[in-house]
Amino acid sequence: MSSKKPGRFLNSLSFRLTLWYAGIFALSSCVAFFLFYVLITSVIQEKTDQELSSKAGQFSAVLRERGIHAVENFAFLEARAAGEKKIFLRMLYPTGEAFSSTNMAHWKDIPIQKNAIGQLITGNRPVWETVLLPDRRDQVRILYTLIGPGVILQIGQSMENYARIINAFRGLFLTTMALLFGLATGVGWFMARRAVSGIESITRTARGISAGTLEKRVPVKKRGDEIDQLAMTFNQMLDRIGTLITEIRQMGDNIAHDLKSPLTRIRGSAEITLITEESLSGYQAMAASTIEECDNLLDMINTMLMISKTEAGVDKPIREEMDLSVMVRNACDLFKTIAEDNNLTLDCHIPEHGIITGDTRAIQRMLANLIDNAIKYTASGGRVRIAIPECSENNTIITVSDTGCGISAADFPHIFERFYRCDPSRAKAGTGLGLSLARAIARAHGGDITVESRPGHGSIFTVSLFSIER
Repeated sequence: MSSKKPGRFLNSLSFRLTLWYAGIFALSSCVAFFLFYVLITSVIQEKTDQELSSKAGQFSAVLRERGIHAVENFAFLEARAAGEKKIFLRMLYPTGEAFSSTNMAHWKDIPIQKNAIGQLITGNRPVWETVLLPDRRDQVRILYTLIGPGVILQIGQSMENYARIINAFRGLFLTTMALLFGLATGVGWFMARRAVSGIESITRTARGISAGTLEKRVPVKKRGDEIDQLAMTFNQMLDRIGTLITEIRQMGDNIAHDLKSPLTRIRGSAEITLITEESLSGYQAMAASTIEECDNLLDMINTMLMISKTEAGVDKPIREEMDLSVMVRNACDLFKTIAEDNNLTLDCHIPEHGIITGDTRAIQRMLANLIDNAIKYTASGGRVRIAIPECSENNTIITVSDTGCGISAADFPHIFERFYRCDPSRAKAGTGLGLSLARAIARAHGGDITVESRPGHGSIFTVSLFSIER
């Protein structure tokens, strides 16, 4: 266990976020220090160059007014005033030979650069160079310039005082960087832990669900950030999964109930026939009954497959032109006999013609399911009405209304679920798939089915269909 914990910590998102935060902060600070360091050194060098240029101007003025000997005396006085370890001066011929200088005991390692003299004579402009002495850590800034005809001044100044400022700045920066890096790491760790706390809640909830606790939900802190949005989406997904699992369980129970009855009848019929029947006609009757029950089972299974394929978009509706008025009129003629047997009135209010584009067989089955459902749940003496208030190639409305028992508030949200039946005893014939199939067909045609119902006053099913593309 101990060997895994460090690895898990190093691979954790909190550690990597902290590392990124601290690394970016350190890199940004180093870039800022480098730019500031360059700025300071350039300012210091510019100030040193101004001082050396000012001194060279003074020597040039003395040479013009008082001659070379006055320049030599002025050089000695300048070196003693500033300090012989702080500044040195040499006067050179254009050949590079020195003919006068201050005390060079401290500056003996600084040579005369012939290249600098050549550049000075050729370009007639001052030449600068920076020299780092081997046995000293501070730099020396040197200027070569012409102060008179045939007289070159080499003047150098130690940058020791400025080096101390830079060294102090460097030390202060390193100390400050260490403190800020530690602070940045702590703040980064706090922010990373705070940022991933919501993800950890989701992880714990997912683990609880894996252990079988599907009722758990991720706590939402209502901050409105991305973690809260992820938590709400995760909870919505869990709600949807919970609903699907409940529906699957209910559907499994309903399938088991609907399969049990016909299978029991098949087995009972076969057993009774084997025990009591000796004639061929008895076995033929048993075979006919078995075939009928098997047909009912196959019809239920095929209907389930059709609903699944239609909802999944596997079976695309066939696009063909049809006369909806003729189709509804034929359906009314087909169910009129059944309605009369149940002492019901079946009315059709449809236009003379209604040309639409869609899947003929699918729409026929949808209409049959809706009309059959209306007749089934309407008591004797009631009325079933089919109407087409609007019909065009792009938008079609069909209504199927009845004066039956209506739909209770408890059943209303579930009537389009597979195998759901408002009759708990399942005494009425049917499998509970008719409305599910009808809605799947309507949605496949770009429309839907809506319901208005009052218990004891009947129901109105409104189908909307839209033109489908090939």
